[in-house]
Amino acid sequence: MSELKTRVFIAIPLASLMLGITWVGGLFFELLFGAIALITIWEVHRLLKMAGSEGFFYISILIALTIWNAPLFPFYVISAIAIIILLISLVIVIRSKSDLKERWFSTLFTGIYAPAGFLMMVHIRNLGIESEGLWLTLTLFLMIWGNDIFAYFGGKTFGKRPLAPIISPKKTWEGFWWGFAGSAVGFIIVFLLANPYPLPLWSIIPAILIISIFGPLGDITASSLKRRADVKDSSSILPGHGGFFDRFDSLILSAPFLFFYFFFLLRIY
Repeated sequence: MSELKTRVFIAIPLASLMLGITWVGGLFFELLFGAIALITIWEVHRLLKMAGSEGFFYISILIALTIWNAPLFPFYVISAIAIIILLISLVIVIRSKSDLKERWFSTLFTGIYAPAGFLMMVHIRNLGIESEGLWLTLTLFLMIWGNDIFAYFGGKTFGKRPLAPIISPKKTWEGFWWGFAGSAVGFIIVFLLANPYPLPLWSIIPAILIISIFGPLGDITASSLKRRADVKDSSSILPGHGGFFDRFDSLILSAPFLFFYFFFLLRIY
C-alpha cells in the first residue's frame, strides 16, 4: 500500500471519530484533546531530547496541567505561578550556564506550546450558545484540512519556488498560495452547512489570513524541530501520518489566533 493510500485509510476513521466527538462536545471533546495534548507533549519532549535540548519532562507536564486546569484555580494562584516561572526564567538567564538555559526553555516550550493550542480548540468549541461553538470548531478543522490538501496538491502540481528550503524543502510558495483557496473552501462548506452560521460571510477574509499564515508557520515550527532531531516524524503512533504533533502542528498555532478572532466577533455581532 502506498504512503498516500495508507494516510487516507487511517485518516478517514480518525477524522470521523474526531468529528463525532466534536458534535457531542462537552467533557468528551475536552478529554479527547486533553489526551492528544499529553501525547503531543511527550512527542515534543522526545524531539527536543533527540536534538540535544532535552527539557525537564515532569515540570513540562505540571506546567501543561496548570494551563489546562487554570479556570479551576483562583486568579491569584495562577498569577503567582506565572510570576514564579518568570522569576525562575530570569534567574536562569542571568546566572546559569547555557546548557541549563537551553533545558529550561525547552521545558517551557514543551509545557506551553501544544497544550495552549489544544486548550484554545476546547475554548472554541465552548464559544457562543447552542450549536455556535460546534460550527466554529468545524470551521477551524475544515479550513486547516482544506489548506493542507490544496497546499499539498497545488505545490506538487505547480510548485517551483521553495518556501523554506532548509527547514522543509518540499514546501513551495505556490503550495502556500493554493492553501488560501483551500482555507476559503473549508470555510464556505461549513457556512453552507450551518443553519444559521453564527458569523457573517465577510468574516471569512480574516479567518483565511489567520489559517493560511499561522497554519504553515506551525507546520514549519514542527518541521524545524524534526530537522534538528534528524527524524521524519514526531513519532510512529499513527501509521502513515507519524505522530499527533505531525497531524496537529497547523492547528496548534492557528487555534489561539482564531479563538480570539471568533470571541471578538461574537461579542460585537
